[in-house]
Amino acid sequence: VQILSKGELQVSDKERHTQLEQMFRDIATIVADKCVNPETKRPYTVILIERAMKDIHYSVKPHKSTKQQALEVIRQLKETMQIERAHMRLRFILPAKEGKKMKEKLKPLIKVIENEDFHEQLEIVCLIDPGCFREIDELIRSETKGKGTLEVLSLKDVEEGDEKLE
Repeated sequence: VQILSKGELQVSDKERHTQLEQMFRDIATIVADKCVNPETKRPYTVILIERAMKDIHYSVKPHKSTKQQALEVIRQLKETMQIERAHMRLRFILPAKEGKKMKEKLKPLIKVIENEDFHEQLEIVCLIDPGCFREIDELIRSETKGKGTLEVLSLKDVEEGDEKLE
């Protein structure tokens, strides 16, 4: 039996509506996961993000990934509310030889250095803007020829006493 080899699958209005609603919810969830209120450093709820998306009349694009759209939503929401990407907490361990030189190159990409230890190697725990992660990763990999390590400790700003129980 040959099923139509050419042609579009017909989707009912109800199915399309349900699909778009699900994408809308997924986008709001991604935004809530990746962002915080910069004043309190606390995450926003998904419901609050959904409401904010409705307020700016955000319409879902069915052919774009939810992650791409979430980044777009964050940019648009910045115009109407206090919102920013949560910082990532990283630990990198660099060989002593490259340590000093690497620190200078990494410094402009780091928001906050929380802890620094320099014995036989340089170990730094810091907060970065998630947008800089790839650049930092590539820098460490190329400069240390695989001898440096980079570890993601957490993806969100966490205020003291605000640790989530898993």
